[in-house]
Amino acid sequence: MDYKAPLETYSGKVAEVVIGKGEKALKIGGESVLPFHFFEGKIENGPRLALEVLDAAPTNWTEWECRPYKDVLSDPVAWAKKCLDFGADLVCLRLVSTDPAGANAPADKAAAVVKQVASAINRPLIVYGSGDETKDIEVLTKVAEVCAGENLLMGPVAKENYEPISKAALDHGHCIIAQSPLDINLEKELNVKLLKTFPSERIVIDPLSSALGYGMEYSFTIMERTKHIGVMFGDNTMQMPIIADLGSECARTKQAKENEKQGLLWEGITAISLLLAGANVLVLRQPENCKLMREVIEGKI
Repeated sequence: MDYKAPLETYSGKVAEVVIGKGEKALKIGGESVLPFHFFEGKIENGPRLALEVLDAAPTNWTEWECRPYKDVLSDPVAWAKKCLDFGADLVCLRLVSTDPAGANAPADKAAAVVKQVASAINRPLIVYGSGDETKDIEVLTKVAEVCAGENLLMGPVAKENYEPISKAALDHGHCIIAQSPLDINLEKELNVKLLKTFPSERIVIDPLSSALGYGMEYSFTIMERTKHIGVMFGDNTMQMPIIADLGSECARTKQAKENEKQGLLWEGITAISLLLAGANVLVLRQPENCKLMREVIEGKI
């Protein structure tokens, strides 16, 4: 007798978020089944892959991390184009220069760089501020204004600064990244607040991503629970796509810095793990892992 796997039907569906405009628009989310459960239903939009770009040349990257981009590290526009040549679906631009603990670049200068990159590439753009909650208000609201109509995916938006940033994104036609610190209750609390004024189809969840090692269990569990609550139990406050911003987290670990092969494996295994947990977008650093994840997603290995 042939074995037939039991099939489930779910009451919930992840919101479909469109990033970018016109011909470079890209859809993420929209699934009504659990990750890779193709046998239970159709997954319209598979996971997307982004490679990161910094708005200032990196000072703490290893030689092998810099190597693929060695001729463009001081030019964010050329760097972004190279990421697309490597097969990325999106570009993730980090405004590291705006960090108050670093160069503390002004908001208008950062916004001008974002505008240049967004105008130069034919794919959608993710924009992350420095992570300083106060400075990000200034920077991201200016980015939203200068890049009005570009439909960026911008963040992080946290409980401390969500009101001014989300308002600017709404007024100027962008999507936002709702970030909470590895806690399912804090994640839901932020989403509930955002949904009072911001549409769910323009929100992407960033529950924070730990690298392989201590912390991976937390990241995996939070992502998995988010997907279960949204899809299996139909909770509309948790039905947004998930972004796993993992490349930089992996790169800062002692193990990943020891040698090139181990660094690639550290990021690759982390990426596969978070794909299985339910990530809709992976932000990677290594082009080789972008290629590998493409093969995983398309079922070639």
